[in-house]
Amino acid sequence: MATFARRCKPCVMANKNTLFLSTRKGLIVCSRRSGNWAFSGSHFDGIPVTFTYEDERHGAWWACLDHGHWGVKLHRSFDRGASWEEVSAPAYPEGAEIQEGVPATTKYIWSMQHGGHSHPRRLWLGTIPGGLFRSEDGGDNFQLVESLWNHPTRPKQWFGGGFDHPGIHSIVVDPRDEDHLYIGISVAGVLESRDGGQSWAFRNKGLRADFLPDPFAEVSHDPHLLLAAPSNPDVLWQQNHCGIFVSHDGGANWKDVSEAEGPARFGFAIAVAEDDPHQAWVAPAVSDEVRTAVGNSLCICRTDDGGKSWTAQRKGLPQQFCYDIVYRHALAATGEDVVFGTTTGNVFFSQDRGDSWAVLSHYLPMVHAVGFGG
Repeated sequence: MATFARRCKPCVMANKNTLFLSTRKGLIVCSRRSGNWAFSGSHFDGIPVTFTYEDERHGAWWACLDHGHWGVKLHRSFDRGASWEEVSAPAYPEGAEIQEGVPATTKYIWSMQHGGHSHPRRLWLGTIPGGLFRSEDGGDNFQLVESLWNHPTRPKQWFGGGFDHPGIHSIVVDPRDEDHLYIGISVAGVLESRDGGQSWAFRNKGLRADFLPDPFAEVSHDPHLLLAAPSNPDVLWQQNHCGIFVSHDGGANWKDVSEAEGPARFGFAIAVAEDDPHQAWVAPAVSDEVRTAVGNSLCICRTDDGGKSWTAQRKGLPQQFCYDIVYRHALAATGEDVVFGTTTGNVFFSQDRGDSWAVLSHYLPMVHAVGFGG
């Protein structure tokens, strides 16, 4: 009864009718038609698209590309993909080094977030090897945030997880104070700034890093994805290398809410309901060593009570001989809709918060990220 009352209260969420699928072979765009999702276009065919983002302030689309031999590229569109323009990708200043003797160059664009309505031209962008960039001119130019890059812990205590070097995969801007932000770094942890990126403090208390000599060290944690609850930004969630964690005090303290016996433990992706800070979804995998679906059976796990309990949602998902996993940016939720894409090119969507699932496609390239647009 409590769940019914929560969902039926007045809600200001607007339907989002565009879906971005960033894949190993290009950007695929879907549109909602007759209540369901259908393919409506593709862009950058054959080129890996690592992340796609719509700036809700004015509707600009951004596509982050990884050409391999030709390197990182950044494109934007002001006409919903009818045309694209290439923008100079963020570049590290001359002399910047990852470590002594190792020059810093942009290897990967992993995250993007607008700077809020009080900073109408500000954009944040996260990269591998661990640099945060800021633009104050709508993305025409990006500058390295040197206060973070020069943090004394970076050279010795940040390191790569699945990549050779650290990466910023999560940027969270507080809508109540848009100079207040958090970033998630793999591997370093969560950092908070309250002054628009001029200074930073770690927010890793309560996290556990089983791969460290001291699992509760201040630095060198591995959040896989960090999100704030849209309805209460003081509630932060992360899918972590060592479990699922939630904070109810803006990251000052974290609590492990993983299942002791069930599948909701290890994984990469997490999504949080727009209208309920206690409702979240994760996409389980076996472990860091065995990155396959738990029991070769695909499920999404949802909590409705802040992680006290989890329900494995399986209706409509393959339950045998399944090896799919979901990357950190490849699960998204808005309103009643939840969508995820997998490493084997399967995309599933739900119109009832994961209670049941339908197939969008079985035949896509590896899905790096999914995201909703207007």
